[in-house]
Amino acid sequence: MASNWWSSSRTFGPGSRNTASLSESAGGGLGRDEKAALKQAEEAERAFRASKGYELDTLKVLDKNGDKVKLTEKNGKYTFTMPTGKVTVKGSFVEEAPVQIFKDVPVDAYYYEAVKWAAEKGITGGVGNGLFAPNQPCTRAQIVTFLWRAAGSPAPKSMSSFADVPADAFYAKAVAWAVENGITGGTGDGKFSPDATCTRAQSVTFLYRAAGSPKVSGSAEFGDVATNAYYADAVAWAAKNGITGGIGGGLFGSGNDCTRAQIVTFLYRSVK
Repeated sequence: MASNWWSSSRTFGPGSRNTASLSESAGGGLGRDEKAALKQAEEAERAFRASKGYELDTLKVLDKNGDKVKLTEKNGKYTFTMPTGKVTVKGSFVEEAPVQIFKDVPVDAYYYEAVKWAAEKGITGGVGNGLFAPNQPCTRAQIVTFLWRAAGSPAPKSMSSFADVPADAFYAKAVAWAVENGITGGTGDGKFSPDATCTRAQSVTFLYRAAGSPKVSGSAEFGDVATNAYYADAVAWAAKNGITGGIGGGLFGSGNDCTRAQIVTFLYRSVK
């Protein structure tokens, strides 16, 4: 009998990602029934790939009579000796427990999925020491960097000429890209003001421009968003697309500082 290997353990997120396969034993090929088992394993593997957010709970192999075939597990790989006749491979899945990405991002926080997505995509690595600092205000340098990374970190055609953006700054390429794409023109007097805090109005405007400034019908129904405000279309676009619902009480909070949790959530919702 050929010894058939099936790597059926699958981990989503941090950790190894094994692929399923059946291998032929030394000195012999796979017979008809063994090829059928191989096909089953491959189909199961595709199911594992499609079940993101779940992990393998139970796994069993049944022979043609419905009896269990002995499985041996080692380092996430399962082996069994192919019996006479066909086998049936069955697995059950359970939802994966949420993983805390940063120490200050609870798994039940409204921004958890957004921060997790941003970390997995390399959009943010936090502020160090295992922290994300969700309640800290987001700076102009940080927001354009988040946008730039979400866009795939494209190389700008040339660097910007802002006096307060050093060529070796972590945000230099992001700022140059943002200028080239009409996302920002700086704050005047040849400056970008990278350390200035972004307001919610500014953050949504950056997102709106990064999306190509699509046309918006109507206006946002927030008491603190004037119809002639430079950010009116951006806020209306964000509201209509479920990116933000404001801060309550019929207000958007235009002049409020935009926190790191908020901007990452806005960005996550804008691309989903």
